[in-house]
Amino acid sequence: MCVCVSMCVCLCVCAHGCTTVCDFAAGTNEAEGDSGDARGVGEVAAQLEQQTLEDKERPEDAEEGISFISSDAHLQQRCGWMKGQTDPPTVPICELYPNGDFPKGEECEYPPSKDGRSAAWRITSEEKRAMDRANEEMWSDFRQAAEAHRQVRSYVRSWIKPGMPMIEICEKLEDCSRRLIKEDGLNAGLAFPTGCSINHCAAHYTPNAGDPTVLRYDDVCKIDFGTHINGRIIDCAFTVTFNPKFDRLLEAVRDATDTGIRCAGIDVRLCDVGETIQEVMESYEVEIDGKTYQVKPVRNLNGHSIGQYRIHSGKTVPIVKGGEATRMEEGEAYAIETFGSTGRGAVHDDMECSHYMKNFNVGHVPIRLPRAKHLLNVINENFGTLAFCRRWLDRLGESKYLMALKNLCDLGIIDPYPPLCDIKGSYTAQYEHTILLRPTCKEVVSRGDDY
Repeated sequence: MCVCVSMCVCLCVCAHGCTTVCDFAAGTNEAEGDSGDARGVGEVAAQLEQQTLEDKERPEDAEEGISFISSDAHLQQRCGWMKGQTDPPTVPICELYPNGDFPKGEECEYPPSKDGRSAAWRITSEEKRAMDRANEEMWSDFRQAAEAHRQVRSYVRSWIKPGMPMIEICEKLEDCSRRLIKEDGLNAGLAFPTGCSINHCAAHYTPNAGDPTVLRYDDVCKIDFGTHINGRIIDCAFTVTFNPKFDRLLEAVRDATDTGIRCAGIDVRLCDVGETIQEVMESYEVEIDGKTYQVKPVRNLNGHSIGQYRIHSGKTVPIVKGGEATRMEEGEAYAIETFGSTGRGAVHDDMECSHYMKNFNVGHVPIRLPRAKHLLNVINENFGTLAFCRRWLDRLGESKYLMALKNLCDLGIIDPYPPLCDIKGSYTAQYEHTILLRPTCKEVVSRGDDY
């Protein structure tokens, strides 16, 4: 909107409340007479024509349809004019979107209730929209973390290849993630260690220091990593393969995850989500090396509700029929994840442990070992109740901490999460998204162009 002021200086006001001077001099004066008026009009017309040409060369605000007519960097920042990301990505998400308006995920209408009633009323309900706005700060934290996740995983897909050591893959991914999330103690950072479980190992594997494992052409690798802002966690995973013989396995698991997402919603029973996921997963058969397998959901792995600084906050989303009849509730966040296997469809603890997490509900426990006390202080300061791994302790300069770590585990202060494996020779795949059960709609906040 343009507003003319008494000095004949035109102020352009954008929707964000920013003003900038167009500097269109009127050039008229009553004392100059008609010739002065004509000359002034001619000058203004020329300047307007020049300004129009310049405006066409400048980008427009895609959302508001407003032309920015100033090159002033401060104005651009205040109005939320997004800067470009580098390649490889190095610019933090908060600097790409300085106005705090982070990209939303996929917004979906809730599924109809059992009696067939539509949930479309939620979108137009003024009460629900007001409740949505009241939680905007929380949704914004999730969206910022989700955008970091999207950009990091896009970057990872551009270079991950057979022959790379798993420890290099994880550290390269985590370095990028720390930059984009703009790591800041417990206010922003990585939500849990990068899982890169291979083949029959379904989850909770990340290499410890000295692990020589290398990614191979015939591997099925699950990349599972998390980001957070103010403890609002994005838990999202995908599977990487290079041999096309695994394509059908990945398709089955991705379809099952998307089905679980579609079924999820306010007042939906968790057991109903699991039954639907199982039905879709088991409808797939895959042929690998001349042998046909029915894809089995891994029955003892689940999705879960997500709390602030708490990756598993109490509710589980099964991927087989049965389970809890507990209902999903408005305002909750969930990780909808499915695992498909060519093995038994059940996992057990195996291999060397790398993942650990402080017990969220632990109270005061007396600790006698001085080194254990020191280690707990390090964990509290750097990770709180978020999961961590031994590599991260190494990165902080900690050494000779294994006995202290075992002591904290024995006392129940820290819980170990060893790798979870199906039978050797089998293959497992995983896909996962974080969803927000907002009052108006369901937002698949981690959805991207890739999956």
